[in-house]
Amino acid sequence: MVQYREQLDWGFAALADQTRRGILEHLGAGDASISELAEMFRMTLTGMKKHIQVLESAQLVTTHKAGRVRYCSLGPRRLDAETAWIENYRQMLEMRLDRLGDFLEQTKGQMS
Repeated sequence: MVQYREQLDWGFAALADQTRRGILEHLGAGDASISELAEMFRMTLTGMKKHIQVLESAQLVTTHKAGRVRYCSLGPRRLDAETAWIENYRQMLEMRLDRLGDFLEQTKGQMS
């Protein structure tokens, strides 16, 4: 259970940043070097490396070095735990809204 929660925390933390979501979207089309990503997102190499480290910690990105260039690709995780958590949360909210709807329907004539 603890490992599941840590996995969720790392995944959601990685996805919380707009730049990191953009990196994942870009890598969905193919691998890219850290330099290419830094240029694309108009940031320093140091800043991009920090984003990549967060994504690597969440296993959403992997890197490999070819000569002097470090390339990034999508990692092995597919956000299954995060998707399941969001679905459970959505179902809970829908049940609550259904109960509210039932209550409002039952008390409709009583409010006059």
